[in-house]
Amino acid sequence: MDPEEPFHRTRLAERACIGQGAHPRTTADCRKIVCRLAISGNNVLKIVKRIVSLLPAATEIAAPLGLMDDVVGVSHECDFPSEANQRPRVTHCPIHHAGTTSREVDERVRGALRENGTIYEIDEPLLRKLQPDVILTQKLCDVCAVGYGTVAGLAETLPGPPQVVNLEPASVADIFDDIRGVAEVCGVRERADELIASLSKRVDIVRDRAATIVNRPRCFVMEWVDPPFCSGHWGPELVEIAGSYDPLGRKHQPSAQVDWQEVLDARPEIIVLALCGYDVNRARQDYELLWRFPDFDSLPAAQRGENYLVDAGAYFARPGPRIVDSLEILAGILHPDEFPEFASRGPDDLRVVLAA
Repeated sequence: MDPEEPFHRTRLAERACIGQGAHPRTTADCRKIVCRLAISGNNVLKIVKRIVSLLPAATEIAAPLGLMDDVVGVSHECDFPSEANQRPRVTHCPIHHAGTTSREVDERVRGALRENGTIYEIDEPLLRKLQPDVILTQKLCDVCAVGYGTVAGLAETLPGPPQVVNLEPASVADIFDDIRGVAEVCGVRERADELIASLSKRVDIVRDRAATIVNRPRCFVMEWVDPPFCSGHWGPELVEIAGSYDPLGRKHQPSAQVDWQEVLDARPEIIVLALCGYDVNRARQDYELLWRFPDFDSLPAAQRGENYLVDAGAYFARPGPRIVDSLEILAGILHPDEFPEFASRGPDDLRVVLAA
C-alpha cells in the first residue's frame, strides 16, 4: 500500500460526520470525528480508521475482524496473512540475523536493552506520513516488539493524536479479550463475538477430549536454548489444556531463564523447542546445541526420541487467533493417537516436526 495514497473513504467519512451534525473542514478533522464517534459505539463509523499494527499478533487479530483494508502500516515481523506483506514496514530490528547463534542473539538483546532500552527502531517519518488513527502495540515484552512507552510517547507527537491500543495477554482468556478490545476500538464488536465463539469451541474440543486421557507426560516447552528459557504466560496453560503439564513452565507469568540442572531434575518426557520468534528451520539448528549440554542424552525425552521442533514465530509466540492452532499442535504432539488430525505430517510439515 502506497503511503501517499489518499484516504480511501473520505467521502463516506464526510457524509458520516455530517450525518452526526459535524462539519469537518479537512480530511484529518473528519477522521478525528469519526474515530471519536466510533469509540462511543456509533455503527456508522466502522468504515474510516487508519490502523498501524506494530505487533504480528495484532495484525492477525485485525484480519479475521475484516480490518485489513484499514491497516496502512505494519511491523517488520508482520507476515500473516499474506496481505500484510503489502503494507509499509514501520519498524526494524538489527538484532535478529539468520546467521547469529542462540547465545549471540541473547547477548545482543541484553546489550541493546541495557544501552537503549529497546532492540527496535521506528521509522518515525513514515509513521507520520501514514497518519494513523489507531496504533496497535503491546506492553508485554520489550524483546517481542517495540515497547509501549516508546510508542505512546511518539503517538503524543502525532496529529490527533492517534489512540494507542495496548495488547498485554498472559492467558488464553486474555488473548480473547484483546481480540474483543481491538474490535471495540474499531467498531466491529459483533465480528469479535463470532470469532471468539469459533476459537473457544476449538479450545473446548481439545480440552474435553484431553480430560479423558490418563497418561499426562512431563512436557518441557523450551523458549530458548542458550541460555535455556522455560515457557511462560499462556504456554503452560496450553500444555495443560492439551493433556499434560510443564514442570518448568511459569503459567501466566513471563518466561524466565532456567538452570540446566533444573531441566535435568525435571526429567521431561517430551521437549518442545518453541524458540521465541523463530521457525522450524531455526529450531532445528539450535536443537543440535542441546546434544552438547551435559547429560542431555540421559533425559527421557532424548532416550525416547520425543523432541519436537515447532514454528513458534507463527504460532506459540504469537498471541492472536492462531494460538488455538498452537494448542492443537500440542495436542498432536502429546497424544498423537487421541489427536491424529493434529499430529506432525512429517519432515516437510512447517508447523511441527519430530527432531531427527
